Amino acid sequence: MNFHQKLARLEKLTELNQRTKVNSVHISLNFDPSEKLSDELLREISSVYLDKIGFEGQPYLLYQHLDAGHPHIHLVTTNIKPDGKAINLNNLGRNQSTVARKEIEIVYGLVKAEDNSQRELFRLKPVNIERALYGRVETKRAIGGVLNSVLKSYKFASLYELNAVLGLYHITADTGGDGSRTKAHEGLVYRVLDEAGNKVGVPIKASDFFSKPTLKNIQARFAENEAAKVPLRGRVRNLIDLVLLNDKLGLADLKVALKREGIDLVLRQNKDGLIYGLTYIDHVKKAIFNGSELGKTYSAKAILERCKYSVADEGKKQNGKVEKVGLAGNRGNGNKGVKPGNMVAGEGKNKGLDGMVATLLGDGEQGPAMDWELKQSKKKKKKRHRLTLG
Repeated sequence: MNFHQKLARLEKLTELNQRTKVNSVHISLNFDPSEKLSDELLREISSVYLDKIGFEGQPYLLYQHLDAGHPHIHLVTTNIKPDGKAINLNNLGRNQSTVARKEIEIVYGLVKAEDNSQRELFRLKPVNIERALYGRVETKRAIGGVLNSVLKSYKFASLYELNAVLGLYHITADTGGDGSRTKAHEGLVYRVLDEAGNKVGVPIKASDFFSKPTLKNIQARFAENEAAKVPLRGRVRNLIDLVLLNDKLGLADLKVALKREGIDLVLRQNKDGLIYGLTYIDHVKKAIFNGSELGKTYSAKAILERCKYSVADEGKKQNGKVEKVGLAGNRGNGNKGVKPGNMVAGEGKNKGLDGMVATLLGDGEQGPAMDWELKQSKKKKKKRHRLTLG
């Protein structure tokens, strides 16, 4: 069978049921970096996994991507059976998928997901700027992978705090300049940033993403995140105090020491390069803090004084450019176990099986995958779409 024949087989099944809101499923199976699995074994595990979650006998497409530091494969199938009935996707990830994953880990002697204390599949990588410049599809795919993880995991209480962590991955959420249409309509677009912090590539409207990370939806989370951050401040403050017990350390030493503990320190500077604020991004607790909200002794002025730091000299050295620090998670790897995840149950009705398969055929960034994401959680009624071949 050629590509179009395979795709047609899936689409013929979806045509048998026009009532269901979701008729295609995308799953990724992720393995520990230490596991070297042959193509034959990956095929076998995929088949066993689908049988265990209730998709026995369903046709599916299987692709392996090599764009991450750990082995992983993608599966795309349909939940419409030959008799026209739809396979129930409710709580599939929490129930069938979790059971299947644990059984597969035991049978095949794989690293268990529970061995990973932080329950993280892998660390995000910065957006590949060159690929993002290829066009809108590449840009949207690159940005979407980062947004899926950051918006779901991190606690931010302002757009600036969100951009502090997005900036680590060469992305920014942009409300538009004064007088712009985006600003006038309180809109939001996402842009790719180059190494110098300049906006490049095609801007993507927030409403174009499946998760709808619009300005209104993001702002609705600020108050809740603000309260959730309060009990998490102690870790950052304690680590700062511990590092600065050595009064001979400078700001650069502080950044390096915090990075080793999973905290990125981002400098806020004016156009002349003078530092007026500090932002701490704790990748362990998934929280972003401005120095001032940690307390007066952790504000930019206080930290610079504790570091015996010369603002004027540093301003000249940095030549007015905002410094960006790397992601602390790049040291080491947190991948553990086989983790069936990232079932995008709603993708089929948005862009069709052909669009989903096109994504699988590419080698772009892969979003994070977690067991609990597998469940079908969309409760709102949505317009039904029939899948077509583009």
